[in-house]
Amino acid sequence: MTGTMETMTMSDGATVAVYHAQPTGERRGGVVLVQEIFGVTDHIRDLCDEYAAEGYEVLAPALFDREHPGFEADYSGEGLARGVELARQLHPFELSLKDVQTCIDTLTPAGPVFVVGYCYGGSVAWFAATKLHGLAAASGYYGSMIPAAADEEPKVPVILHFGRHDHGIPMDGVEQVIAKDWPNATVYVYEAGHGFNSDRRKDYHEPSAELAKQRTLHLFRANGG
Repeated sequence: MTGTMETMTMSDGATVAVYHAQPTGERRGGVVLVQEIFGVTDHIRDLCDEYAAEGYEVLAPALFDREHPGFEADYSGEGLARGVELARQLHPFELSLKDVQTCIDTLTPAGPVFVVGYCYGGSVAWFAATKLHGLAAASGYYGSMIPAAADEEPKVPVILHFGRHDHGIPMDGVEQVIAKDWPNATVYVYEAGHGFNSDRRKDYHEPSAELAKQRTLHLFRANGG
């Protein structure tokens, strides 16, 4: 790991852990990287380091720190159940957006800021593009909340990544997002399942993960990064 865990005071006064990775070489911009339901795991920290290696200063807030400080879980059993409980019952989604906004505001003075999110964070990325301010662009991976929230037009360019074989996000919901045909939104569908970006998951699909990463970097670079 090249970044460090730090703390940040959020808009409600809460102190939340944040993984902070500094850019390698010339700074291209800032990235707020939003976790899955499993917390700021080693996988999330690895992703932060990868974007830092591309020239981005990265912040990944531990969104569930108020309810479960230091929460990190694997993809099965009790950890999965706890992550679902935190995301769906205990942690207000609006607080996640507010924490992301605080991270955006922190990074903004130094240049353009982007959001990328995975699973739970993929939904956060979509809402960031439609509701938050100070963003240049956003990339959301397999966010299950997106189909039900596709009626609001994104304020900034956003790309979305879904797996055709994702049993948790049926393709008819993805097709509804595509049918909105928002000028600022592009939807990509991969021959993969849910979580295809994570090499810790059984549904990891390296070609799809690499293509989605390159599309995300292209989006950032096309919008000031």
